[in-house]
Parts: sequence; structure tokens; C-alpha cells
Amino acid sequence: MKRLILAGISVLALAAAVSATNAADLGRRGMPAKAPAYVEPVYNWTGFYAGINGGWGFGSSEWSAATATHSFDIDGGLVGGTVGYNYQMGLWVLGLEGDIDWSDIRGSAVNAPCLGVSCETRNSWLATARGRIGYSFGRFLPYVTAGGAFGDVKMNPIGLASQTDTRAGWTAGGGVEFALTGPWTAKVEYLYVDLGNKTCNAANCGIATSVDFTSNIVRAGLNYRF
Repeated sequence: MKRLILAGISVLALAAAVSATNAADLGRRGMPAKAPAYVEPVYNWTGFYAGINGGWGFGSSEWSAATATHSFDIDGGLVGGTVGYNYQMGLWVLGLEGDIDWSDIRGSAVNAPCLGVSCETRNSWLATARGRIGYSFGRFLPYVTAGGAFGDVKMNPIGLASQTDTRAGWTAGGGVEFALTGPWTAKVEYLYVDLGNKTCNAANCGIATSVDFTSNIVRAGLNYRF
């Protein structure tokens, strides 16, 4: 009898131990696994892109003849297209960019170099070919830029003949570009443009007159990266 009682107690103890072990295993299996922290992929600016741009230009034009010199304000809108390529090295981004815009930057004033009539300076197209150097903060890219500027300058003494020249000059400035969604980026930038000076001959301006063209360009752009 005593042996039966001891055997029964041993069986109950063994059953209790097995039950406790299973319960502990179930408790461990039931704990939810912690999800890994989200890490945003590093944005890479390398590649070709194309887009559109538009903005406003404002500056001055100086007419200078043997008789007098006079400067007046010029301004107007511009809109056009952009193409470029970026190459990212670490956090530095090197690029080449070109654009060509229709322009309506112009101004006029009555002054002595125009023999008392109104002098008008007008630019109808403007293009640039520039290098860019930027520093990447992920999807945010501030940059500086410089290169060549090209455009036409019409010198028009109202009531007399006019003269239009295609000019080459220089430009420099900077901006910031933002990666939006997918392949789209947007930018805002400032450029200083100097198309130099050229002489409007006496046959067209009444008297040989040197005319220069400088402008500040503030514009925005939308690009698609390939």
C-alpha cells in the first residue's frame, strides 16, 4: 500500500513538472518579436535629368557714347527648359547643367546717348552652360554654380534703326534642390548674368554707342531624373 502511495505521488510530481515546462515554453513563444527600426534608404543624386524652369530677371543696361553715359533698369520674365547630369561622390555632388529660356527682359529711357530719343535694351533669349558643386543632406541639395551665359541683346533707339547682337558672357550663383517623390525634384536658384558690352554703330544708333547688359535671375524649376 505504501509503495502504491509513493508511486502515485511520483507520477503526480512528474506530471506537474512537465506541465510547468510546457507553460514556460508557451509563454516564451507567445512574446511578440520586436520589429527592426526603419532606416530610410540613402538618396543618390547620380544620373541624367531634364526639366522646365521659369522666373524673373532684373538688372540694368548702360548706354555710353562720346557725348554722355546713361544707365537704366531692365526687367522681365523668362521660361524654358533644362538638361543636366549629376555624379555623387560621398556627400559631394558634381554636375553639369545647361538651359535655354525665352526671355522678355527689357527696359528703356530717354537720354543723351540716344540723341534725345528713348533708348531700349531688350533680351529675347538667354542660355547658360554651367558646372555645379553641391553637398547632399539626403534629399536636400544646396549648391553653387558658374559658367558661360549666351543671349541676344537688341539696342533700339526708338525712331532710329536698331541693332541686335548675339553675345557670350558669364554667370554665377547658387540654389537649393529638393527630392520630391519618385524621380521628381524641384529647385530654386539665383544667377547673376553679364553679357558684356558691344558697340551699336552710328548707322543704327545715330552715334557710336557702347551698350552693356547685366541681370539678376531668380527662378524655380522642376526636373525629372532618369
